[in-house]
Amino acid sequence: MPGPAPSRLRRLGRALLPGPAPGANGAALYRRWWLPWLWTAPAIGCAAVFGVFPFLNTVLLSFTDAKPLGGAAGFVGLSNYTRMLDDPDFWLATRNSVLYALIVVPLMVLLPLLLAVLVEKNLPGIGFFRSAFYTPVLASSVVVGLSWQWLLADDGLVNTWLEKAHLIRSAIPFLSDSWLILLSAMGLTLWKGLGWYMVFYLAALGNVPKELHEAAAMDGAGAARRFWHITVPGVRQAMMLVGTLTGIGSLRVFTEIYMLGGSTGGPGGADRTLPFYIKDVGLDPLTGNAGYGSAVSVALFALTLGLTLLAQRLTKEDES
Repeated sequence: MPGPAPSRLRRLGRALLPGPAPGANGAALYRRWWLPWLWTAPAIGCAAVFGVFPFLNTVLLSFTDAKPLGGAAGFVGLSNYTRMLDDPDFWLATRNSVLYALIVVPLMVLLPLLLAVLVEKNLPGIGFFRSAFYTPVLASSVVVGLSWQWLLADDGLVNTWLEKAHLIRSAIPFLSDSWLILLSAMGLTLWKGLGWYMVFYLAALGNVPKELHEAAAMDGAGAARRFWHITVPGVRQAMMLVGTLTGIGSLRVFTEIYMLGGSTGGPGGADRTLPFYIKDVGLDPLTGNAGYGSAVSVALFALTLGLTLLAQRLTKEDES
């Protein structure tokens, strides 16, 4: 069966593809100006439905006294924000989130880099170690949280081993002391994220010229000096990216606190982070206030935005 004529194929291609064609004055014109918008319409629609609209709706709800299960919502102005500023539980949750970020971000920037440097070399069996370090990334956060519950319980593996080694006399309250719960959750976040950001650094290390290391080694520079003066400057952009992503993730942490501290967020809610606090005050079907929870959500967004802008400014200063 004969196919379409070449002239028909050319006309069809010119009609669909946004290639330039000479206009009346010889300038290059696009035949279909709407075609790029057609290709990007699904992504724009998803972003609008699942991103822009929920954000704007949250901002509007923050000025009301809406309930989690719906119903009439009255306009209350700035009372939710005034209540938030006078709420000690809000400031406790903010302290926990900021402290979480201040501890986790520097460690998550440095430890995966050291891990990537160790597994970068092509040694026999190194692929096994790369896979082993990446395995926690593939596990569900709930499964990992349950595993850490079993490890850190009073009769768990860690306390049992320490008691049998005669290093402690009584069980360490990893899951009942407020500070230890918070530190344990940070350890869980670090353990689960090391492999993920290790991959980031492995890609960045591939762009660092090997000649620089060879020349520095010939000049007598040791491994630590080469790491600080060659490796770190070579992956600085990746470090900024890891720091930004980790900072945003640390401010949004919820699962680790819920799995290790329980549904109350530690004893008396002492370990609740901002997402945890939003769940408690905004989504409880009986006592929740969706308007107040939305106001806290806006505060969390402002905190995250400030961290992102700070990271961008640091990146620009580093580039200059």
